Amino acid sequence: MAFSEIDYTVTDGVATVTLKRPDRLNAFTFTMRSELIDAFDQADADDEVRAVVVTGAGRAFCAGADLSGGGATFGHGEAELIDGYPRDGGGTVALRIAACLKPVIAAVNGPAVGVGAIRRLMWSGLSAESPWQAHAADSRLMAELGGAPDAVEGVTAFLEKRPAAFPMRVSKDLPEGLPDWPYRDEHV
Repeated sequence: MAFSEIDYTVTDGVATVTLKRPDRLNAFTFTMRSELIDAFDQADADDEVRAVVVTGAGRAFCAGADLSGGGATFGHGEAELIDGYPRDGGGTVALRIAACLKPVIAAVNGPAVGVGAIRRLMWSGLSAESPWQAHAADSRLMAELGGAPDAVEGVTAFLEKRPAAFPMRVSKDLPEGLPDWPYRDEHV
């Protein structure tokens, strides 16, 4: 398969996956999501591949989600559903990497933001029964909060280079589906 937003090469048993949007600091798109999943499928299917290295072209590893969609960046169009909620694109890549049969090395060569880094929920998910359980919760929250007023205002203010005026409040606007991970051991 020919890729447009990543490069995939195999040399001496090492598959190198390079995020290839250096002009956008390798910002994550749904095309990149599909290509990354395909690349990991190829690596698993190739017995000559002994390890996978993921890196970014240019001066950044990944600037996070491509915000060129403005306030609608985190709205969900056609997406696979988990429990009635659209799956989080970055989370699907994280799960594919977790399921990879080969060791995976991240050669982080610069800034790694948002989807390019580990989010709080995924860290909190360490006490979840599986990464798939944490991903389902993450997808549910992305669906609930992705088009929420704070997300729209944050992206819009960023693109307009002005301070954000976030309308939501933690005291009343946290989604009901927010898990209470990590579980606290009362004896510690």
